[in-house]
Amino acid sequence: MAKSKHRFSLTNISTTLSSTTMLIQTTLPFACTPRTVRHRSLPPKSVLSVSPPSKARRTHSLPPEKLEVFRSLEGWASQYVLPLLKPVEKSWQPNSFVPNPSSPFEEFVDEVKALRDRTKELSDEYFLVLVGDMITEEALPTYQTIMNSLDGVKDDCGTSPSPWAVWNRGWSAEENRHGDLLRTYLYLSGRVNMNMIEKTIHYLIAAGMDAGFENNPYLGYVYTSFQERATFVSHGNTARLAKEGGDPVLARICGTIAADEKRHEQAYSRIVEKLLEVDPTGVMVAVGTMLEKRITMPAHLMYDGEDPRLFEHYAAVAQRVGVYTVSDYADILEFLIERWRLEKVEGLTGEGKRAQDYVCGLAPRIRKLQERAEERARKMKPRSMKFSWIFHKELHL
Repeated sequence: MAKSKHRFSLTNISTTLSSTTMLIQTTLPFACTPRTVRHRSLPPKSVLSVSPPSKARRTHSLPPEKLEVFRSLEGWASQYVLPLLKPVEKSWQPNSFVPNPSSPFEEFVDEVKALRDRTKELSDEYFLVLVGDMITEEALPTYQTIMNSLDGVKDDCGTSPSPWAVWNRGWSAEENRHGDLLRTYLYLSGRVNMNMIEKTIHYLIAAGMDAGFENNPYLGYVYTSFQERATFVSHGNTARLAKEGGDPVLARICGTIAADEKRHEQAYSRIVEKLLEVDPTGVMVAVGTMLEKRITMPAHLMYDGEDPRLFEHYAAVAQRVGVYTVSDYADILEFLIERWRLEKVEGLTGEGKRAQDYVCGLAPRIRKLQERAEERARKMKPRSMKFSWIFHKELHL
């Protein structure tokens, strides 16, 4: 088929490759589509009501007959998805990793001092990226709302016994601990400006998010499979860097969160695998659609009231220190293609085959474009930026 007629293209990716930073800012693991507005010179209050320009959102794209697919899979979901949630009594809680406020005063003070001593050797770059991870996790109310908007799997009454609704509530409860724990540790470390961080969280939740799901669970579950894998990688890397930097407790914290993300990835990937058995063309087209839109970070609209390009600058640091890179993005894509055996899916319609060709040929193209972007980046003059999260210290991008 001629390129001009091919639905799936590299346009959305190649246009972001003016530098490595421009690609990584759209692929960090935590997602608004390119249709969203950045906080440029807007007064702070206007950020709270920001909305996408021009191109209208598409909603409720799941055909009515597909609703039956999810009703028919409720028994399967109860058996193969819900067991991936951990019972509350067997789950870790944030208080186990931080100084206990109910302990005797002197003991509590000693524990806080020990925590601060451990973090002394960690770099400002590390703390900046850790703050970004924490802020992303703290926007959980937005993510739960979006997942609960998916047709066929939503929680209609808030306490629905449907396995899809039970999973969404349980997943949210487990995820809620991540931001709580990282926020407490950062607060006690004294290394970050909590007031600016809290403002950023406020702005982010109020700004909302359009991940391009179209209220369609096919698209939603493809996206979450990718994102949970990405957060597993990112938190795993912050764990490694914390250990190398001399803070084994923080390393254990980040590793524990990464393990949660890995388990959640297994659930969402398992759902996609099952949907492939039932509707291979529908899933293949959904994978192609989400990748064409780009799997982007939920915190794309982060704003601290000062820097209108905060996400872009934060993303550049994350790329530089190796917490999450363009190579990671391509690795995840290849991992899911192999896990779902997308190259071997048969019985596809013409549209499904075009999506298959696009998806399975995408990772090598991303790597080639990455090499060109990195070469251009090396020729650019070094840049630096001050970040309010770390008391306006200046970091290289």
